[in-house]
Amino acid sequence: MKILCCTYRPWAEKIYLNLRNQFTEHQFVIINTREEMSYDDIERIHPDIILWYGWSWIIPDYILQKYFSVMLHPSPLPKYRGGSPIQNQIVNGDTSSAVTLFKMDRGIDTGDIILQESFEMDGELSDILDSISSIGTKLSKSMIENFANIDNIMYKQNEDLATYYPRRTPKQSEITIDEIKEHTAEQLYNKIRCLQDPYPNAYIVCKDGTKLYITKSHI
Repeated sequence: MKILCCTYRPWAEKIYLNLRNQFTEHQFVIINTREEMSYDDIERIHPDIILWYGWSWIIPDYILQKYFSVMLHPSPLPKYRGGSPIQNQIVNGDTSSAVTLFKMDRGIDTGDIILQESFEMDGELSDILDSISSIGTKLSKSMIENFANIDNIMYKQNEDLATYYPRRTPKQSEITIDEIKEHTAEQLYNKIRCLQDPYPNAYIVCKDGTKLYITKSHI
């Protein structure tokens, strides 16, 4: 089986490398920059599965219709559809999340769920990303092993439970005076840790207009 793996996120590339090491009988093609990926190449490779973990750009409908395309979304879908799911969950005070694999369709994170497993969002952002890589590897391995029976595994999302959050902007990383006055220490701690590298770090604007970035905190 040919499996095309597209990403630019280190946590997702870690999943792909784990899968390649575990499934030597399958052919893996890993693309880790947007510049390396062209839709002509997809046609040439003609994969059985395309994994788009951590991919942020719109994929043409004809690709989704022709190739079985899978996305990993770090939220308990149908909750927290949209960009920046981990950041939005932590900022909102959620302490647990899930890794969800779903078959992509034309909607935003609306496709049929293949597999889902919950996890606790403890520690620094790097710890959370490690959890996503570990669970993502486990679920992807199970999906590949059961791919011949994939139609019987998938189930539709419950639209009554769906929530959507847009991708956060760098401007939203600012910690304002009003936030310092109105938020608890835990709320500010959560904002700082969810914006650790590789995301736009939390910052405060000083009186001369310069920015002081805050990459770590404790209560």
